[in-house]
Amino acid sequence: MKKLIETLKNIWSIEELRKRILFTLLLVLVYRVGCYITLPGINPNMLALDSGQNGLLGLFNMFAGGAFSRASIFALGVMPYISASIFMQLAGIVIPQFAKMQREESGRKKINQYTRYLTVVVTAFQASAYVAYLRTQTAGAIVPEFSAFLFWLSTVVVLTAGTLFVMWMGEKITDKGIGNGTSLIIMVGILARLPHSIVQEFDAKNIGGGGGLLIFLIEIAVFIAVIVGLILLTQGTRKIPLNYARRIIGSNNAAKEVSGARDFIPLKVNSSGVMPIIFAQAILFIPATVTGFAFGENETAQGFIKALSNPQSMWYNIMYAILVIAFTYFYTALIFNPTEMADNLKRNNSFIPGVKPGEPTADYIATIMDRITLPGAMFLAIAGILPGVAGLLGVTSGFASFFGGTSMLIGVGVILDTLQQIESHLLMRQYDGLMKTGRITGRQSAGATV
Repeated sequence: MKKLIETLKNIWSIEELRKRILFTLLLVLVYRVGCYITLPGINPNMLALDSGQNGLLGLFNMFAGGAFSRASIFALGVMPYISASIFMQLAGIVIPQFAKMQREESGRKKINQYTRYLTVVVTAFQASAYVAYLRTQTAGAIVPEFSAFLFWLSTVVVLTAGTLFVMWMGEKITDKGIGNGTSLIIMVGILARLPHSIVQEFDAKNIGGGGGLLIFLIEIAVFIAVIVGLILLTQGTRKIPLNYARRIIGSNNAAKEVSGARDFIPLKVNSSGVMPIIFAQAILFIPATVTGFAFGENETAQGFIKALSNPQSMWYNIMYAILVIAFTYFYTALIFNPTEMADNLKRNNSFIPGVKPGEPTADYIATIMDRITLPGAMFLAIAGILPGVAGLLGVTSGFASFFGGTSMLIGVGVILDTLQQIESHLLMRQYDGLMKTGRITGRQSAGATV
Protein backbone atom coordinates (compact mmCIF):
# COMPACT_ATOMS: atom_id res chain seq x y z
CA MET A 1 0.00 0.00 0.00
CA LYS A 2 2.87 2.36 0.82
CA LYS A 3 4.42 1.67 -2.58
CA LEU A 4 1.08 2.39 -4.28
CA ILE A 5 0.62 5.71 -2.47
CA GLU A 6 4.18 6.73 -3.34
CA THR A 7 3.62 5.86 -6.99
CA LEU A 8 0.41 7.90 -7.11
CA LYS A 9 2.25 10.86 -5.58
CA ASN A 10 4.97 10.56 -8.23
CA ILE A 11 2.34 10.47 -10.99
CA TRP A 12 0.62 13.57 -9.61
CA SER A 13 3.93 15.43 -9.14
CA ILE A 14 4.73 15.26 -12.87
CA GLU A 15 2.95 18.29 -14.29
CA GLU A 16 2.72 17.06 -17.88
CA LEU A 17 1.39 13.66 -16.82
CA ARG A 18 -1.11 15.26 -14.43
CA LYS A 19 -2.44 17.53 -17.19
CA ARG A 20 -2.73 14.59 -19.59
CA ILE A 21 -4.68 12.49 -17.10
CA LEU A 22 -7.06 15.34 -16.20
CA PHE A 23 -7.59 16.14 -19.90
CA THR A 24 -8.41 12.49 -20.59
CA LEU A 25 -10.85 12.28 -17.68
CA LEU A 26 -12.60 15.48 -18.83
CA LEU A 27 -13.19 14.20 -22.37
CA VAL A 28 -14.30 10.80 -21.08
CA LEU A 29 -16.82 12.57 -18.82
CA VAL A 30 -18.13 14.56 -21.81
CA TYR A 31 -18.55 11.33 -23.75
CA ARG A 32 -20.44 9.58 -20.95
CA VAL A 33 -22.78 12.57 -20.52
CA GLY A 34 -23.45 12.59 -24.26
CA CYS A 35 -24.44 8.91 -24.11
CA TYR A 36 -27.52 9.94 -22.09
CA ILE A 37 -28.67 12.82 -24.34
CA THR A 38 -31.58 11.58 -26.47
CA LEU A 39 -31.91 12.36 -30.18
CA PRO A 40 -34.19 15.25 -31.23
CA GLY A 41 -37.72 14.05 -31.90
CA ILE A 42 -37.54 11.12 -29.46
CA ASN A 43 -39.59 11.01 -26.26
CA PRO A 44 -37.24 9.28 -23.76
CA ASN A 45 -40.14 8.34 -21.48
CA MET A 46 -41.66 6.14 -24.20
CA LEU A 47 -38.38 4.71 -25.41
CA ALA A 48 -38.06 0.92 -25.15
CA LEU A 49 -35.43 -0.35 -27.57
CA ASP A 50 -34.54 -4.02 -27.66
CA SER A 51 -30.79 -3.97 -28.31
CA GLY A 52 -30.61 -7.75 -28.63
CA GLN A 53 -28.01 -8.39 -25.97
CA ASN A 54 -26.71 -11.55 -27.64
CA GLY A 55 -27.12 -10.37 -31.22
CA LEU A 56 -25.47 -7.96 -33.62
CA LEU A 57 -27.33 -5.01 -32.13
CA GLY A 58 -26.07 -6.03 -28.70
CA LEU A 59 -22.52 -5.86 -30.04
CA PHE A 60 -23.17 -2.35 -31.37
CA ASN A 61 -24.72 -1.34 -28.07
CA MET A 62 -21.70 -2.64 -26.15
CA PHE A 63 -19.22 -0.69 -28.28
CA ALA A 64 -21.41 2.43 -27.98
CA GLY A 65 -21.47 2.21 -24.18
CA GLY A 66 -25.25 1.66 -24.05
CA ALA A 67 -25.95 4.77 -26.15
CA PHE A 68 -27.44 2.64 -28.96
CA SER A 69 -30.32 1.37 -26.80
CA ARG A 70 -30.93 4.88 -25.40
CA ALA A 71 -31.27 6.47 -28.88
CA SER A 72 -28.52 8.87 -27.85
CA ILE A 73 -26.71 11.44 -29.99
CA PHE A 74 -23.69 9.11 -29.65
CA ALA A 75 -25.75 6.01 -30.55
CA LEU A 76 -23.30 4.89 -33.25
CA GLY A 77 -20.25 5.61 -31.09
CA VAL A 78 -16.90 5.17 -32.84
CA MET A 79 -17.91 2.03 -34.75
CA PRO A 80 -18.08 3.85 -38.14
CA TYR A 81 -14.58 5.22 -37.53
CA ILE A 82 -13.29 1.76 -36.59
CA SER A 83 -14.90 0.26 -39.70
CA ALA A 84 -13.29 2.93 -41.88
CA SER A 85 -9.91 2.40 -40.18
CA ILE A 86 -10.06 -1.36 -40.74
CA PHE A 87 -10.97 -0.82 -44.40
CA MET A 88 -8.01 1.54 -44.90
CA GLN A 89 -5.72 -0.89 -43.09
CA LEU A 90 -6.77 -3.72 -45.40
CA ALA A 91 -6.40 -1.39 -48.40
CA GLY A 92 -2.80 -0.78 -47.34
CA ILE A 93 -2.19 -4.53 -47.56
CA VAL A 94 -3.97 -5.15 -50.87
CA ILE A 95 -3.31 -1.91 -52.81
CA PRO A 96 0.40 -1.09 -53.45
CA GLN A 97 -0.21 2.67 -53.61
CA PHE A 98 -1.69 2.68 -50.10
CA ALA A 99 1.12 0.45 -48.84
CA LYS A 100 3.64 3.00 -50.14
CA MET A 101 1.73 5.84 -48.50
CA GLN A 102 1.76 4.03 -45.14
CA ARG A 103 5.58 4.02 -45.15
CA GLU A 104 5.80 7.81 -45.51
CA GLU A 105 4.87 10.48 -42.98
CA SER A 106 2.98 12.62 -45.51
CA GLY A 107 1.28 9.50 -46.85
CA ARG A 108 0.07 8.48 -43.39
CA LYS A 109 -1.45 11.93 -42.93
CA LYS A 110 -3.33 11.54 -46.22
CA ILE A 111 -4.58 8.09 -45.18
CA ASN A 112 -5.83 9.55 -41.88
CA GLN A 113 -7.68 12.22 -43.83
CA TYR A 114 -9.19 9.62 -46.19
CA THR A 115 -10.26 7.62 -43.12
CA ARG A 116 -12.15 10.64 -41.78
CA TYR A 117 -13.93 11.18 -45.11
CA LEU A 118 -14.86 7.50 -45.25
CA THR A 119 -16.13 7.73 -41.66
CA VAL A 120 -18.66 10.39 -42.75
CA VAL A 121 -19.97 8.12 -45.52
CA VAL A 122 -20.19 5.05 -43.27
CA THR A 123 -21.88 7.04 -40.49
CA ALA A 124 -24.50 8.50 -42.85
CA PHE A 125 -25.33 5.01 -44.12
CA GLN A 126 -25.55 3.51 -40.61
CA ALA A 127 -27.56 6.50 -39.37
CA SER A 128 -30.15 5.92 -42.12
CA ALA A 129 -30.43 2.28 -41.09
CA TYR A 130 -30.76 3.37 -37.45
CA VAL A 131 -33.69 5.64 -38.37
CA ALA A 132 -35.48 2.67 -39.96
CA TYR A 133 -34.77 0.64 -36.82
CA LEU A 134 -36.20 3.38 -34.59
CA ARG A 135 -39.40 3.54 -36.66
CA THR A 136 -39.99 -0.22 -36.41
CA GLN A 137 -39.11 -0.55 -32.72
CA THR A 138 -40.32 2.69 -31.13
CA ALA A 139 -42.87 4.31 -33.40
CA GLY A 140 -44.72 5.70 -30.38
CA ALA A 141 -41.59 7.38 -29.02
CA ILE A 142 -41.17 9.62 -32.07
CA VAL A 143 -42.73 13.05 -31.49
CA PRO A 144 -45.76 13.45 -33.84
CA GLU A 145 -44.74 16.98 -34.81
CA PHE A 146 -41.69 15.56 -36.61
CA SER A 147 -42.46 14.59 -40.21
CA ALA A 148 -40.81 11.46 -41.60
CA PHE A 149 -38.33 13.42 -43.73
CA LEU A 150 -37.52 15.93 -40.97
CA PHE A 151 -36.91 13.15 -38.46
CA TRP A 152 -34.69 11.27 -40.93
CA LEU A 153 -32.70 14.39 -41.84
CA SER A 154 -32.19 15.59 -38.25
CA THR A 155 -31.25 12.11 -37.00
CA VAL A 156 -28.72 11.50 -39.77
CA VAL A 157 -27.13 14.92 -39.24
CA VAL A 158 -27.01 14.61 -35.43
CA LEU A 159 -25.67 11.03 -35.47
CA THR A 160 -23.01 11.92 -38.03
CA ALA A 161 -21.98 14.97 -36.02
CA GLY A 162 -21.98 12.88 -32.83
CA THR A 163 -19.72 10.21 -34.31
CA LEU A 164 -17.33 12.82 -35.71
CA PHE A 165 -17.24 14.53 -32.32
CA VAL A 166 -16.44 11.22 -30.58
CA MET A 167 -13.76 10.56 -33.21
CA TRP A 168 -12.30 14.02 -32.54
CA MET A 169 -12.28 13.37 -28.79
CA GLY A 170 -10.49 10.08 -29.37
CA GLU A 171 -7.80 11.76 -31.46
CA LYS A 172 -7.37 14.54 -28.90
CA ILE A 173 -6.98 12.01 -26.08
CA THR A 174 -4.29 10.24 -28.12
CA ASP A 175 -2.44 13.53 -28.82
CA LYS A 176 -2.86 15.44 -25.55
CA GLY A 177 -4.14 12.83 -23.10
CA ILE A 178 -2.97 9.42 -21.98
CA GLY A 179 -3.53 6.15 -23.84
CA ASN A 180 -5.16 5.43 -27.17
CA GLY A 181 -8.21 7.69 -27.29
CA THR A 182 -10.51 5.55 -29.45
CA SER A 183 -9.77 2.37 -27.50
CA LEU A 184 -10.16 4.22 -24.20
CA ILE A 185 -13.60 5.53 -25.17
CA ILE A 186 -14.74 2.03 -26.12
CA MET A 187 -13.35 0.57 -22.88
CA VAL A 188 -15.07 3.16 -20.70
CA GLY A 189 -18.40 2.43 -22.37
CA ILE A 190 -17.96 -1.31 -21.85
CA LEU A 191 -16.75 -1.20 -18.25
CA ALA A 192 -19.48 1.29 -17.28
CA ARG A 193 -21.83 -1.71 -17.16
CA LEU A 194 -19.61 -3.68 -14.75
CA PRO A 195 -20.71 -2.14 -11.38
CA HIS A 196 -24.40 -2.62 -12.20
CA SER A 197 -23.73 -6.19 -13.38
CA ILE A 198 -21.93 -7.06 -10.13
CA VAL A 199 -24.77 -5.62 -8.03
CA GLN A 200 -27.30 -7.51 -10.16
CA GLU A 201 -25.36 -10.75 -9.67
CA PHE A 202 -25.10 -10.15 -5.92
CA ASP A 203 -28.86 -9.64 -5.67
CA ALA A 204 -29.53 -12.75 -7.76
CA LYS A 205 -27.38 -14.92 -5.51
CA ASN A 206 -28.55 -13.52 -2.17
CA ILE A 207 -32.11 -12.36 -2.75
CA GLY A 208 -33.14 -14.63 -5.60
CA GLY A 209 -32.00 -17.83 -3.89
CA GLY A 210 -29.06 -18.43 -6.22
CA GLY A 211 -26.72 -20.05 -3.69
CA GLY A 212 -25.90 -17.26 -1.26
CA LEU A 213 -22.78 -15.24 -0.53
CA LEU A 214 -20.35 -18.16 -0.89
CA ILE A 215 -21.29 -18.80 -4.53
CA PHE A 216 -21.00 -15.07 -5.25
CA LEU A 217 -17.49 -14.94 -3.72
CA ILE A 218 -16.46 -17.99 -5.77
CA GLU A 219 -17.67 -16.22 -8.92
CA ILE A 220 -15.64 -13.12 -8.02
CA ALA A 221 -12.55 -15.30 -7.47
CA VAL A 222 -13.03 -16.95 -10.88
CA PHE A 223 -13.61 -13.53 -12.43
CA ILE A 224 -10.25 -12.31 -11.04
CA ALA A 225 -8.55 -15.48 -12.30
CA VAL A 226 -9.98 -14.84 -15.79
CA ILE A 227 -8.57 -11.30 -15.72
CA VAL A 228 -5.13 -12.65 -14.74
CA GLY A 229 -5.31 -15.17 -17.59
CA LEU A 230 -6.24 -12.43 -20.08
CA ILE A 231 -3.31 -10.32 -18.88
CA LEU A 232 -0.96 -13.26 -19.51
CA LEU A 233 -2.50 -13.77 -22.96
CA THR A 234 -2.14 -10.08 -23.84
CA GLN A 235 1.45 -9.74 -22.59
CA GLY A 236 2.76 -13.11 -23.73
CA THR A 237 5.71 -12.80 -26.15
CA ARG A 238 8.27 -15.06 -27.80
CA LYS A 239 11.66 -13.35 -27.90
CA ILE A 240 13.89 -14.12 -30.89
CA PRO A 241 17.58 -13.32 -30.17
CA LEU A 242 19.14 -10.73 -32.44
CA ASN A 243 22.75 -9.64 -33.04
CA TYR A 244 23.97 -6.38 -34.62
CA ALA A 245 27.14 -6.38 -36.73
CA ARG A 246 27.45 -2.61 -36.24
CA ARG A 247 25.13 -0.36 -34.28
CA ILE A 248 25.21 3.41 -33.72
CA ILE A 249 24.24 4.43 -30.18
CA GLY A 250 23.57 8.08 -29.31
CA SER A 251 23.44 11.07 -31.64
CA ASN A 252 25.55 14.00 -32.83
CA ASN A 253 28.85 14.31 -30.93
CA ALA A 254 27.89 11.62 -28.39
CA ALA A 255 27.28 8.97 -31.06
CA LYS A 256 29.48 5.88 -30.97
CA GLU A 257 29.66 2.67 -32.93
CA VAL A 258 29.17 -0.60 -31.09
CA SER A 259 29.94 -4.00 -32.60
CA GLY A 260 28.28 -7.26 -31.62
CA ALA A 261 25.38 -5.67 -29.72
CA ARG A 262 22.53 -8.01 -28.76
CA ASP A 263 18.79 -7.47 -28.74
CA PHE A 264 15.65 -9.48 -29.43
CA ILE A 265 12.49 -9.44 -31.56
CA PRO A 266 9.33 -9.73 -29.39
CA LEU A 267 6.62 -11.70 -31.22
CA LYS A 268 3.21 -11.53 -29.55
CA VAL A 269 1.44 -14.79 -28.75
CA ASN A 270 -1.83 -12.99 -29.54
CA SER A 271 -0.82 -10.45 -32.16
CA SER A 272 -4.35 -10.18 -33.60
CA GLY A 273 -5.86 -8.73 -30.42
CA VAL A 274 -9.63 -8.87 -30.08
CA MET A 275 -10.40 -8.76 -33.81
CA PRO A 276 -10.88 -12.56 -34.30
CA ILE A 277 -13.58 -12.61 -31.60
CA ILE A 278 -15.39 -9.64 -33.18
CA PHE A 279 -15.23 -11.26 -36.64
CA ALA A 280 -16.43 -14.61 -35.27
CA GLN A 281 -19.38 -12.99 -33.50
CA ALA A 282 -20.34 -11.07 -36.65
CA ILE A 283 -20.23 -14.24 -38.76
CA LEU A 284 -22.40 -16.18 -36.29
CA PHE A 285 -25.05 -13.44 -36.42
CA ILE A 286 -25.49 -13.87 -40.19
CA PRO A 287 -27.25 -17.31 -40.27
CA ALA A 288 -30.04 -16.18 -37.93
CA THR A 289 -30.68 -13.09 -40.07
CA VAL A 290 -30.62 -14.97 -43.40
CA THR A 291 -32.78 -17.84 -42.10
CA GLY A 292 -35.38 -15.42 -40.78
CA PHE A 293 -35.87 -14.00 -44.28
CA ALA A 294 -35.48 -17.26 -46.24
CA PHE A 295 -37.41 -19.80 -44.15
CA GLY A 296 -39.75 -17.64 -42.11
CA GLU A 297 -41.39 -19.73 -39.39
CA ASN A 298 -39.95 -23.09 -40.48
CA GLU A 299 -39.48 -24.89 -37.17
CA THR A 300 -36.62 -27.16 -38.24
CA ALA A 301 -34.53 -24.34 -39.69
CA GLN A 302 -35.41 -21.98 -36.88
CA GLY A 303 -34.53 -24.63 -34.27
CA PHE A 304 -31.07 -25.24 -35.70
CA ILE A 305 -30.32 -21.55 -36.14
CA LYS A 306 -31.62 -20.83 -32.64
CA ALA A 307 -29.13 -23.35 -31.27
CA LEU A 308 -26.39 -21.78 -33.41
CA SER A 309 -27.27 -18.31 -32.06
CA ASN A 310 -27.45 -19.32 -28.40
CA PRO A 311 -24.13 -18.65 -26.56
CA GLN A 312 -24.95 -21.43 -24.13
CA SER A 313 -25.47 -24.16 -26.75
CA MET A 314 -22.81 -26.72 -27.69
CA TRP A 315 -23.00 -26.01 -31.45
CA TYR A 316 -22.56 -22.28 -30.91
CA ASN A 317 -19.43 -22.74 -28.80
CA ILE A 318 -17.90 -25.27 -31.20
CA MET A 319 -18.45 -23.02 -34.24
CA TYR A 320 -17.36 -19.98 -32.25
CA ALA A 321 -14.06 -21.62 -31.21
CA ILE A 322 -13.33 -22.81 -34.77
CA LEU A 323 -14.03 -19.36 -36.24
CA VAL A 324 -11.87 -17.61 -33.62
CA ILE A 325 -8.91 -19.90 -34.35
CA ALA A 326 -9.36 -19.48 -38.12
CA PHE A 327 -9.68 -15.69 -37.94
CA THR A 328 -6.66 -15.49 -35.63
CA TYR A 329 -4.47 -17.06 -38.30
CA PHE A 330 -6.14 -15.01 -41.05
CA TYR A 331 -5.79 -11.65 -39.30
CA THR A 332 -2.23 -12.41 -38.14
CA ALA A 333 -1.29 -13.17 -41.74
CA LEU A 334 -2.75 -9.82 -42.80
CA ILE A 335 -0.96 -7.64 -40.28
CA PHE A 336 2.31 -9.57 -39.88
CA ASN A 337 4.83 -9.45 -42.75
CA PRO A 338 7.95 -11.58 -42.04
CA THR A 339 9.52 -10.64 -45.41
CA GLU A 340 9.37 -6.92 -44.58
CA MET A 341 10.75 -7.63 -41.11
CA ALA A 342 13.66 -9.63 -42.59
CA ASP A 343 14.43 -6.77 -45.03
CA ASN A 344 14.47 -4.26 -42.16
CA LEU A 345 16.87 -6.45 -40.19
CA LYS A 346 19.17 -6.69 -43.20
CA ARG A 347 19.16 -2.93 -43.73
CA ASN A 348 20.04 -2.38 -40.06
CA ASN A 349 23.00 -4.81 -40.18
CA SER A 350 21.31 -7.18 -37.76
CA PHE A 351 20.79 -10.92 -37.97
CA ILE A 352 19.37 -13.87 -36.08
CA PRO A 353 22.21 -16.14 -34.84
CA GLY A 354 22.49 -19.24 -37.01
CA VAL A 355 20.09 -17.97 -39.69
CA LYS A 356 21.15 -16.45 -43.02
CA PRO A 357 19.82 -12.94 -43.83
CA GLY A 358 17.08 -12.47 -46.38
CA GLU A 359 14.58 -15.18 -47.29
CA PRO A 360 15.84 -17.75 -44.70
CA THR A 361 15.28 -15.16 -41.96
CA ALA A 362 11.76 -14.46 -43.23
CA ASP A 363 10.98 -18.20 -43.29
CA TYR A 364 12.40 -18.65 -39.79
CA ILE A 365 10.31 -15.78 -38.36
CA ALA A 366 7.17 -17.01 -40.17
CA THR A 367 7.66 -20.54 -38.79
CA ILE A 368 7.99 -19.30 -35.21
CA MET A 369 4.98 -17.03 -35.67
CA ASP A 370 2.89 -19.95 -36.91
CA ARG A 371 3.92 -22.05 -33.91
CA ILE A 372 3.12 -19.45 -31.25
CA THR A 373 -0.12 -18.38 -32.98
CA LEU A 374 -1.70 -21.82 -32.40
CA PRO A 375 -1.64 -21.72 -28.56
CA GLY A 376 -2.55 -18.03 -28.70
CA ALA A 377 -5.55 -18.80 -30.91
CA MET A 378 -6.64 -21.68 -28.66
CA PHE A 379 -6.48 -19.54 -25.51
CA LEU A 380 -8.32 -16.77 -27.35
CA ALA A 381 -11.04 -19.24 -28.33
CA ILE A 382 -11.35 -20.36 -24.69
CA ALA A 383 -11.61 -16.72 -23.61
CA GLY A 384 -14.33 -16.21 -26.22
CA ILE A 385 -16.58 -19.07 -25.06
CA LEU A 386 -16.13 -18.41 -21.32
CA PRO A 387 -19.10 -15.98 -21.10
CA GLY A 388 -21.39 -18.66 -22.54
CA VAL A 389 -20.04 -21.25 -20.10
CA ALA A 390 -20.53 -18.82 -17.20
CA GLY A 391 -24.13 -18.23 -18.26
CA LEU A 392 -24.69 -21.99 -18.47
CA LEU A 393 -23.46 -22.31 -14.86
CA GLY A 394 -26.05 -19.83 -13.58
CA VAL A 395 -24.28 -16.47 -13.80
CA THR A 396 -26.57 -13.63 -14.87
CA SER A 397 -26.15 -12.60 -18.51
CA GLY A 398 -24.83 -9.13 -17.67
CA PHE A 399 -22.07 -10.35 -15.37
CA ALA A 400 -21.32 -13.43 -17.54
CA SER A 401 -20.36 -11.17 -20.46
CA PHE A 402 -17.33 -10.03 -18.44
CA PHE A 403 -15.93 -13.56 -18.01
CA GLY A 404 -13.68 -13.12 -21.03
CA GLY A 405 -15.03 -12.40 -24.49
CA THR A 406 -14.86 -9.04 -26.21
CA SER A 407 -15.60 -7.00 -23.09
CA MET A 408 -12.69 -8.05 -20.89
CA LEU A 409 -10.20 -8.51 -23.74
CA ILE A 410 -10.70 -4.89 -24.75
CA GLY A 411 -10.73 -3.72 -21.13
CA VAL A 412 -7.54 -5.57 -20.16
CA GLY A 413 -5.69 -4.58 -23.33
CA VAL A 414 -6.55 -0.87 -23.12
CA ILE A 415 -5.72 -0.66 -19.40
CA LEU A 416 -2.32 -2.28 -20.03
CA ASP A 417 -1.58 0.15 -22.87
CA THR A 418 -2.54 3.13 -20.69
CA LEU A 419 -0.46 1.90 -17.74
CA GLN A 420 2.48 1.38 -20.07
CA GLN A 421 2.34 5.03 -21.14
CA ILE A 422 2.10 6.19 -17.53
CA GLU A 423 5.10 4.02 -16.64
CA SER A 424 7.08 5.48 -19.55
CA HIS A 425 6.53 8.98 -18.15
CA LEU A 426 7.70 7.82 -14.72
CA LEU A 427 10.85 6.07 -15.99
CA MET A 428 11.68 9.01 -18.25
CA ARG A 429 11.91 11.20 -15.14
CA GLN A 430 13.89 8.60 -13.18
CA TYR A 431 11.03 7.48 -10.97
CA ASP A 432 10.34 3.84 -10.16
CA GLY A 433 7.95 2.08 -12.53
CA LEU A 434 4.55 0.68 -11.65
CA MET A 435 5.89 -2.86 -11.22
CA LYS A 436 8.88 -4.11 -9.22
CA THR A 437 9.29 -7.30 -11.23
CA GLY A 438 9.56 -5.66 -14.66
CA ARG A 439 8.07 -3.17 -17.08
CA ILE A 440 4.47 -3.37 -18.24
CA THR A 441 4.19 -4.35 -21.90
CA GLY A 442 0.97 -3.38 -23.64
CA ARG A 443 -0.33 -4.59 -26.98
CA GLN A 444 1.11 -1.68 -28.94
CA SER A 445 4.64 -2.14 -27.63
CA ALA A 446 5.16 -5.11 -29.92
CA GLY A 447 3.07 -3.95 -32.82
CA ALA A 448 -0.13 -5.69 -31.86
CA THR A 449 -3.48 -4.39 -32.95
CA VAL A 450 -6.23 -3.05 -30.76
